[in-house]
Amino acid sequence: MHMRFTPFLRAAALAGAFLGGHALAAEPAPPRPTIADFFNNPEFSDALLSPSGKYLAVRLGRKDKRDMLGVVELDTNAVKVVGNFSDADIGKYAWVNDNRLVFTATDKDLAQGDMRYAPGLYAINRDGTGFRQLAMRNGKPFITSGSTLGVRELLPWHTYLMDEEGAQDSDYIYVQDRDLSGPGQLNHINLVRLNTVTGRTAGVIDRPGDSTFWMLDFKGEPRLTIVRDKGTSSMYYRDPASKEWRKLGDFDSYTGKGASFRPLAFGPDGTLYVVSWHHSDVSAVYTYDINSGKLSDKPLVKLDGFDFSGQLIMDQHKLIGIRHLTDALSTTWLDPAMQAMQNEIDKMLPNTVNLLTLPKRRESPWVLVTAYADIWPKRIMLYNSETRKLTVVGESHPAISPNAMAQTNMVRYKARDGLSIPAWLTLPRNGSKNLPMVVLVHGGPYLRGSSWGWDAQAQFLASRGYAVLEPEFRGSTGFGARHFVAGWKQWGLKMQDDIADGTRWAIAQGYADAKRICIAGASYGGYATLMGLINDPDLYKCGIEWAGVTDINLMYDGSWNFLSDMPDGYKQFGMPQLVGDQVKDAAQLKATSPLEQAARIRQPLLMAYGTADMRVPLPHGTKFYKAVKQTNPNVEWVEYEEEGHGWKLPKNRIDWWGRVEKFLDKNIGATH
Repeated sequence: MHMRFTPFLRAAALAGAFLGGHALAAEPAPPRPTIADFFNNPEFSDALLSPSGKYLAVRLGRKDKRDMLGVVELDTNAVKVVGNFSDADIGKYAWVNDNRLVFTATDKDLAQGDMRYAPGLYAINRDGTGFRQLAMRNGKPFITSGSTLGVRELLPWHTYLMDEEGAQDSDYIYVQDRDLSGPGQLNHINLVRLNTVTGRTAGVIDRPGDSTFWMLDFKGEPRLTIVRDKGTSSMYYRDPASKEWRKLGDFDSYTGKGASFRPLAFGPDGTLYVVSWHHSDVSAVYTYDINSGKLSDKPLVKLDGFDFSGQLIMDQHKLIGIRHLTDALSTTWLDPAMQAMQNEIDKMLPNTVNLLTLPKRRESPWVLVTAYADIWPKRIMLYNSETRKLTVVGESHPAISPNAMAQTNMVRYKARDGLSIPAWLTLPRNGSKNLPMVVLVHGGPYLRGSSWGWDAQAQFLASRGYAVLEPEFRGSTGFGARHFVAGWKQWGLKMQDDIADGTRWAIAQGYADAKRICIAGASYGGYATLMGLINDPDLYKCGIEWAGVTDINLMYDGSWNFLSDMPDGYKQFGMPQLVGDQVKDAAQLKATSPLEQAARIRQPLLMAYGTADMRVPLPHGTKFYKAVKQTNPNVEWVEYEEEGHGWKLPKNRIDWWGRVEKFLDKNIGATH
């Protein structure tokens, strides 16, 4: 079986109607949404079907109220609140089996600097009985009156849920016990089998080294681990009969060099599915023979121009579908009945990407549907395959009307050395030519910046009349190995040129007014903003950066008076290869340091940092602000005392984007 998929563009047709929502045919544009409409917390974010599909777990939240955990009995539509805290919100949650759930605590009202506890771990039955605290919340037992456990019996605060759902057929789950020596410093992860009814553990899985990753098989048993030793990672497979570990191979922990594949999933029959760049620039899905150590001759899934990113969808017996990301997410079904259901739902919801999620062991007609588009924020629905009806469960941003949103498309342009650069172009509804433009640079930088869908930042800027260009410059992942490797050690150099070349492309295409362009971004995007103002002063009229790196050597050396969560291993083995070696590349790091060249920035600049940021600590901002203010009077400084790397609290996001709106209007707005 060999399937090849070509990329597609999801330009939503402005016709028809969204289920229970907005008709789009010839409607006048509604009033412009407020900043809060974009940047408040989502009103509804997720829902999980139980293993049988008979029950739905949802996070229930209202403004100024703590988020609670609710369970809906789908046959009767009865809703019961089963989990709630007086001093915290429900965090992550998962089904243990059809009767029992586990969940963690969080606090949506606290930013990073004020967080003083770990998430803890709790379990409860779907009817609200059988509550038990399983793990401490950062040293605080936080036992409610419904718990009978003593403090000594609780698991330590550094106990975390796995991202995998497990077998969901008993009261047991596997949890992670993370050995940490400081912020960001993970030594290893122990995998612990836990009874969610008694709270007692049933053993720790032997590991062949310092494990940093675990994968369960389809039956929910630990089958694969990756261990790290300095800059080298090794992959091990656990034999189901002997329980012995067998090494499958070694690779560089930070660049991936030497890896023949990365694990994706185990099938019901034990087949290991992997992702590999085998004889290709883009990664594809293969099967891997454990005994022979060989990949299948042909890929199961290969995408044109995109590395495989997605998941395999299985029932109890076989692989039935593949979810994959090109410009947008899509699903290819191998099961004819599921393809027919997809076709039926797509007819009902013609203007959106519609992702279907099945329960583990389907015993009911219910299927979860996640629907979204570039102009539609995410909505969660239920489809009943017997009645063939859709029901809206919740929507993330109900105040947002698609009639007020802008279309986003993936475009490609040529960099000056000929490399093809993907980018996201969002154009306001009221025009597409000669517009003021914001070049929005993603962070990372070694990740994919975006995918097709509704994005609060781009849509907010477009709603204010700005074109938005988001380049996937070299070094961005997901577009092939060559595109990724081309960005190594190119901070401030070719990566920066790609951004400038995209800006010039937008001018040449007539989208952007050459005299009204601002560059903006957070983290690495903040660094690129500053380097853009330095390298291309005639191209960018102004700059906006938040949580931005201002000097690469500061990332290495830090300071005695602030904490960094940058892992020591990454600084020792990853950064010298990907960013630059402090000794060998000393001259380059100096030449590409915004801090060293602050005096060259004369354009208006808006800066913001979180006092509690441990990824790009505050001195990145304060040192640079002090330097640039000596020669540039048009610099605005904002400091959010409780925030970390990015703004968690809605009040700060609303404040920040209000400042951005005023700054842009002043410097490149419609009157300029």
